Amino acid sequence: MIMPNNLLRQFSLHSHEYEGKAVEVLRSGWYIMGRELEAFEKEWAEYIGSKYCVGLANGLDALKISFHLLDIKKGDEVIVCANAYIACVMGITVDGATPVFVEPDEYDNIDADKIEEAITPKTKAILAVHLYGQSCDMTKIMDLAKKYNLKVVEDCAQSHGNHWKDKKVGTFGDVACFSFYPSKGCGAFGDGGCITTDDETLAKKFRVFRNYGSEKRYYNQVIGSNSRLDEIQAGLLRVKLKHLDELNAERCRIADRYLKEIKNPLITLPKIRPNADSTWHQFVIHTGKRDELQKYLSDREIGTLIHYPIPPHLSEAYAYLGKKAGDYPITERNAQEVLSLPMYNGMTEDEQTLVINAINEFV
Repeated sequence: MIMPNNLLRQFSLHSHEYEGKAVEVLRSGWYIMGRELEAFEKEWAEYIGSKYCVGLANGLDALKISFHLLDIKKGDEVIVCANAYIACVMGITVDGATPVFVEPDEYDNIDADKIEEAITPKTKAILAVHLYGQSCDMTKIMDLAKKYNLKVVEDCAQSHGNHWKDKKVGTFGDVACFSFYPSKGCGAFGDGGCITTDDETLAKKFRVFRNYGSEKRYYNQVIGSNSRLDEIQAGLLRVKLKHLDELNAERCRIADRYLKEIKNPLITLPKIRPNADSTWHQFVIHTGKRDELQKYLSDREIGTLIHYPIPPHLSEAYAYLGKKAGDYPITERNAQEVLSLPMYNGMTEDEQTLVINAINEFV
């Protein structure tokens, strides 16, 4: 069986380092808010190219706390791509703000040319979601943010180390949110997340908020949260960060082979936006025969995933927004067409050959 993602393979590549770090942290006797977290925050900020990093419990917390601390609240609107994962929308709505959806472009990310027409006097921010390891057009987005005095939050949950022009994503907006869910490029071995920012005041607010609103124990400045990246995850992430560029390079090699060797007129292959690169968090194809292809591959013991079968505006959770089928036709068509092929570190050439041959033989 070829799995859509095989996390054990990635662990096995550097298992001795991970195991050694886990034992080191366990033997330290310090498991929350210690030296591993402090070191990881410094190293991640340096890697991304930001001044500050604040470790959090998960990527959704990063989004929720970001919009809260940016004072995005009920009556405000935030622009977001309609095909984003629903967690992105949850971050917007946590304090009552309204998501305003914009259709994706041919690169499966928000169509920056359609953002301006969605801006209203209530618009306070743009959430730039870098889906699948691809980059949004951050030049156009930042130009619009400047023109209309909008905040920009980058969702880099699926984009660890890729670039827009000569800068890593996560360095453009007011704040960038990262998830370290195990399947992510720099995935932890449990839940984890962080934010990056160049704003010292904002970074300090995150540090206070994540720890029950307290900078000094039992002296609570605000009604905060319990959202802390623990010492074991921080330590393990430090190990993985040392290898992240090589892990990304391996995924690029796998993607390059898919792009060169998959030749089936029923399949539309992903494209990389000019001026950007990709870390290939997912290799997402489009086909009008998606369900048939998925079953065909499953019958041959090749696993695939659908990211995502239900757009947020059609989910039960957001029925109150009053959206209906047909409101975002590109997004809805994509939800019926997208299929993520097996993509993971440690994938063998023979496994990839089986995937490629099976797809090319599909009629």
